[in-house]
Amino acid sequence: MRTLGAILKHPDDLYPLIKLKVAVMQAEKQIPPEPHWGFCYSMLHKVSRSFALVIQQLDTDLRDAICVFYLVLRALDTVEDDTNIATEVKVPILMAFHRHIYDREWHFACGTKDYKVLMDQFHHVSTAFLELGSSYQKVIEDITMRMGAGMAKFICKEVETTEDYDEYCHYVAGLVGLGLSNLFHASGKEDLAPDSVSNSMGLFLQKVNIIRDYLEDINEIPKSRMFWPRQIWSKYVNKLEDLKYKENSDKAVHCLNDMVTNALMHAEDCLKYMSALRDPAIFRFCAIPQIMAIGTLALCYNNIEVFRGVVKMRRGLTAKVIDRTKSMSDVYGAFFDFSCMLKSKVDDNDLNAKKTKSRLEDILKICRDSGTLNKRKSYILGSEPTFNPTMILIFVVMLAILLAYLSANRGNDM
Repeated sequence: MRTLGAILKHPDDLYPLIKLKVAVMQAEKQIPPEPHWGFCYSMLHKVSRSFALVIQQLDTDLRDAICVFYLVLRALDTVEDDTNIATEVKVPILMAFHRHIYDREWHFACGTKDYKVLMDQFHHVSTAFLELGSSYQKVIEDITMRMGAGMAKFICKEVETTEDYDEYCHYVAGLVGLGLSNLFHASGKEDLAPDSVSNSMGLFLQKVNIIRDYLEDINEIPKSRMFWPRQIWSKYVNKLEDLKYKENSDKAVHCLNDMVTNALMHAEDCLKYMSALRDPAIFRFCAIPQIMAIGTLALCYNNIEVFRGVVKMRRGLTAKVIDRTKSMSDVYGAFFDFSCMLKSKVDDNDLNAKKTKSRLEDILKICRDSGTLNKRKSYILGSEPTFNPTMILIFVVMLAILLAYLSANRGNDM
């Protein structure tokens, strides 16, 4: 019912939602027949459907390399995230993970749900890794080694300063950006991007996730996971967990806005990185998550709900972004729209208002200077209903029939 209500409010989301659902179902039917590759791509769909969809558009060799790269790092992240693993057990595993990927027999029981399956059957990922070209293997091994060492460092170290924050985000996400740039280069499809902008691509996504996931991380059992830097939150409260209490709502929002302002510093580098990409499939692969990130920041800014539950983009808007992101002009348009949306929420009384507006103006200027804003339709903001409710219900019925038909065909194909 929540989805139907959203469609009634934003009827132009309906067509992209249908296209996305069909695309996901088609992608799921393209799972390779080999057991190890079948496991990898099936697992990819389970741990990240949107990522699985954009990765499917890449050429086979690069697609396989990025699929394995993603699953190796998800496995590494699962070890880091599992607060039930004792430090003396966890640290050696993180430090040695780059060697485990060469071992077809290695696995380790940890994580929950799909991530537990990934860890229990990690031998499938190792088998797939060993079939990749040596240039891809070297990149994956190097990034896994560096990331594991960085994660191990922060198991025993808290995020105190903003420099610590940037360092932690570099290890867990900036290195992903560097690894992807090297994989793109190894495929022969892209020039090697500078490390600084590759790093910013990862930091921007990671900082958005850390902001959005505050409540989930702080409520983690048996031990809270705390990634917000003390240098920022200590300006507002005595303990990081104090931000979730209603009596601290005003302080929490000011702290949140401070964190969002910090994340915005990476947006310019992200635009620079994406503007240099040549391959259309690689471009979409990189651009869609970045648009989702700036959109999520716009929703989180000045929003007390970050400390009460989950704040994320509605499914229809996500589908619209995936459907319509095809060129750099689309990226400039989306960054412009979401930056305007965020700027409209800035209260001049906020402690960081001046800095926030300055960073937003820098982003808006880049988008304006691109000369492409007047060539596109603003689909991010101000969606007014253009269909009446009866038409919406007809479309919903048609969608149900279509999905039933596709499901029946999928069953016949098995």
